[in-house]
Amino acid sequence: MLNSKVLMSDALHFSNEQPINPYYHQESIDLSQAQAEHTHIRELLQQAGVTVIGVPSPATSQDGVYTANWALVRGNKAVLAHLPTARESEQPHAKQALEALGIEVFELPPHLRFSGQGDALPCGDLLFCGSNYRSDVEAQTMAADILEYRRIQLQAKPQLDIHGQPVTNASSGWPDSFYYDIDLALSIIKAPENGQKGLIAYCPEAFTDESQQILAELDEVDKIIVSEHEAKEAFACNLVSTGSTVVMSAHAPELSAELTARGLTLLHPEIKELVKGGGYIRCTTLTLE
Repeated sequence: MLNSKVLMSDALHFSNEQPINPYYHQESIDLSQAQAEHTHIRELLQQAGVTVIGVPSPATSQDGVYTANWALVRGNKAVLAHLPTARESEQPHAKQALEALGIEVFELPPHLRFSGQGDALPCGDLLFCGSNYRSDVEAQTMAADILEYRRIQLQAKPQLDIHGQPVTNASSGWPDSFYYDIDLALSIIKAPENGQKGLIAYCPEAFTDESQQILAELDEVDKIIVSEHEAKEAFACNLVSTGSTVVMSAHAPELSAELTARGLTLLHPEIKELVKGGGYIRCTTLTLE
């Protein structure tokens, strides 16, 4: 079973004070509604058969609800993330939470950026990685080596200003993209099993030409194409799949139809507040098994 056990924090300290990605806007957040949305995601994951381990979010970070960015985990090993300044307090918090579970935590050199599972999605022995915005290729190479994955190195398209030039985020000082983490552009639906290929869904328009070619020529997985509208406006790719049940956006009818046609069961939480931080369903869960 894919994503059989995940780590989730809470939405108690969620806010949008520091706009560290393009989805942050100067709009109020209904914190009680964000907490209710988070609870509903957890309930649907449990309904799908996923074991959810809860841990408090750090009071010092607006984005502590997005546990996917805390690390990349495989077996009893985890590679700790190195996040933007606004999220740095999550790193020792994540390390403590993972070590409390008996997981050996590896830390990368401090000059390397690494967005954990948000930018590195396992599919069997393959690891789909997104670089440039929140993660460095060197960091992902080291993580893949430590956890014994074969890296598929990709890059999403940058956010452009009115002059067509790449945008640097004013809060983080890092390059920015509407697909700043790869889990906004690509999702793992099924892992390879019993001689069968894995299954991914991805948005070609989210990726550079070179990365589009890499994905198109990749034979180890079957693929579902996601429209740019559903990827960007409905966060369609930011889902959690067990391989038989998918917890996903309620506003992506095209992808929903493709998954239903393949025999998968779909569960659709309504997300209106958590998305104001540029995160969605996948972002709230860190896969442990």
